[in-house]
Amino acid sequence: MTDPIVATVGAEVSAGGAFAPTLDAAAMAAIAGGYFSAPFDVLGMHPVILGGQPGLAIRTFQPQAVSLSVQRDGRQYPMQRVHPEGLFEVTFPGEGEFFRYRLSVTLPGTEESPAGDRYEIDDPYRYPPVLTDFDLHLIAEGNHYRLYDKLGAHRIEHDGTRGVSFAVWAPNAARVSVIGNFNQWDGRRNPMRPRGSSGLWEIFMPGLEQGDLYKYEVKTHYLGYVALKSDPCGFLAEMRPNTASVVWDLEGYSWHDRQWMAARKQRQSLDAPIAIYEAQLGSWKRAPHPEWGTRWLNYRELADQLVPYVKEMGYTHIELLPVTEYPYDGSWGYQTVGYFAATSRFGTPDDFRHFVDTAHQAGLGVILDWVPSHFPKDGHGLSFFDGTHLYEHADLRKGEHQDWGSLIFNYGRNEVRAFLLSSALFWLDKYHIDGLRVDAVASMLYLDYSRNEGEWIPNEFGGRENLEAVSFLKRFNEVVHLEYPDTLTFAEESTAWPMVSRPTYLGGLGFDLKWNMGWMNDTLEYIEKEPIHRKYHQNNLTFSLLYAFTENFVLPLSHDEVVHGKGALLSKMPGDTWQKFANLRVLYGYMYAHPGKKLLFMGGEIGQWNEWNAHDQLHWMLLDFDSHRQIQEYVKTLNRIYTGQPALHQVDFSWEGYQWIDFHDVDNTILSFMRRARDASDFVIVVANFTPVPREGYRVGVPKAGFYREILNSDAACFGGSNLGNAGGLPSDPMPWQGQPHSILLTVPPLAVVYFKPE
Repeated sequence: MTDPIVATVGAEVSAGGAFAPTLDAAAMAAIAGGYFSAPFDVLGMHPVILGGQPGLAIRTFQPQAVSLSVQRDGRQYPMQRVHPEGLFEVTFPGEGEFFRYRLSVTLPGTEESPAGDRYEIDDPYRYPPVLTDFDLHLIAEGNHYRLYDKLGAHRIEHDGTRGVSFAVWAPNAARVSVIGNFNQWDGRRNPMRPRGSSGLWEIFMPGLEQGDLYKYEVKTHYLGYVALKSDPCGFLAEMRPNTASVVWDLEGYSWHDRQWMAARKQRQSLDAPIAIYEAQLGSWKRAPHPEWGTRWLNYRELADQLVPYVKEMGYTHIELLPVTEYPYDGSWGYQTVGYFAATSRFGTPDDFRHFVDTAHQAGLGVILDWVPSHFPKDGHGLSFFDGTHLYEHADLRKGEHQDWGSLIFNYGRNEVRAFLLSSALFWLDKYHIDGLRVDAVASMLYLDYSRNEGEWIPNEFGGRENLEAVSFLKRFNEVVHLEYPDTLTFAEESTAWPMVSRPTYLGGLGFDLKWNMGWMNDTLEYIEKEPIHRKYHQNNLTFSLLYAFTENFVLPLSHDEVVHGKGALLSKMPGDTWQKFANLRVLYGYMYAHPGKKLLFMGGEIGQWNEWNAHDQLHWMLLDFDSHRQIQEYVKTLNRIYTGQPALHQVDFSWEGYQWIDFHDVDNTILSFMRRARDASDFVIVVANFTPVPREGYRVGVPKAGFYREILNSDAACFGGSNLGNAGGLPSDPMPWQGQPHSILLTVPPLAVVYFKPE
């Protein structure tokens, strides 16, 4: 069948002696105007009929050129300009077999180069597709969970030539072009090949290198609306406020973390100690800068400074606020535009992998905050990507987060689910990340989240549950645990949704761990009260044990508790300066003894007075003062005891690991309990005094006779306390007490927690 846009001519030269193009005028105008949607049908090499005989035509659109020629086997064949905007063509009568060629381009003359500069390029329109039909099938049905291997920009060798393949999903676009420095950001120059009904567009650009900038120019079906979009699957972006994507090859990094990866399953099991240092890379510490005062540390500097610090402090993991690329510093990374790009604020992808690698070599796991709950409306991002609501819901009652001014993913769309699932696997695969903490899960689960009556749409059964999001979260956990069973998933979920950290085959969401927001709120509400009033609110502390084993909990004292006028943890404490530090110590000591894994946001370990400021570093000068060095030493000691005592971490999620001794002593405002290891004979006695009154001669029941070593006393002088205690330990008495066959008579220091372990 004759291509309707190709004119069949009798000769390559018309009767008047002029070159006769083999395209009709409408096709040439569409190419020159940038609204031709199938460029590979006309550009490049194509069979034509010339003078009644078969031949070949080569066509290219180069509006910057004054002349072009085709180079073939050392010979040059001048091309004819067949459209004034820069469409060129040359024909080869009598030839039927395709051949290799290059294009020689001559630019207009300049004062420095009157004859015009010349350069040679490979024609991208002579190359076959890169994506296979099987790729298209998997992507279209939403079952391709490694889209990052196919979409985006990849440096490859294709048909014997090195270059970069580009692929993007834009099913409703009229035309998609890749633009960059290599084509003067002209969307007419390199329109991409549509791949049938898949919605995918692709092109192989020979000669491009790592570091080249690019975007996608998306011409929509809306008259006059053309969008310039960053690559949704791009691996690197320009430093904000610039928004271009950057070609980057992820295959060149050599990892040195084999030992960590081999032991990761054991180190991250639910019976292992997990003590997490939560950090925001831009504000942990900064370096001097002659113009700006201070600058961010880069990933490699952070590897040299943050990693050894966290290791020295005794933590097991670092959790990073999002490093997925984001446009607005004030979002702290929680409004992501680059779901496959480590932010360029701190360096390159290889620099970030060096950071992770260094952490692993130090025996530290790395957890990333990951945000599939929403994305910003920035024009270069995912919003209205191809002139339609592609990634988000069209109806703002389902598609917009009113609190954050952002958009909600359409979890019911197969391709969107595959995009997000691929992002999750990408960080585990290419960056060896050890865990993903999913942000704002509650906002995903409920259709009426932060909405008034009439502002939301019920599900198909009339309920408020977002069934599509529930299905997505379950699938996320299934895929992650299938592909990387030794990694962890965490849910920041603040409601009473049941079985968040239970397997999907039991009806749960499938997360490994859930942030215990109830414990955090109740405990901070309690500890902020004046000690004289605490006896009336002891249920704030005891209530958490009614549900402590319904989920696998993390106890978070996170960044959200020290911003937006909430004050730093130390500043929340009542009393004079000494009492504030003592209250902070008893809070931390109680937290480390309570069932659940531990998380503390940076700055909490040095007793920072001011709340967190994302635009400045932590107040490290506080360590010039004894009280702040002592609270830092205290946190270090807590981590050492917690990781070294199986009773404090081995049975975090079952009653077998916890036993009350006495929770009724509200008059003295003292709690006492036991933590047990799997071996029940291995236990730690915990006594916490939440008043500034020392309690001497205080009897506590214990399960067996022996000498009880005092392994922690938060009132020790080395921690800034009054040094009241029990001389390192004391023997038990054969006096039954509080339901136990033996007891110890101890001194409970003021505003302090003490741990005892039998010898």
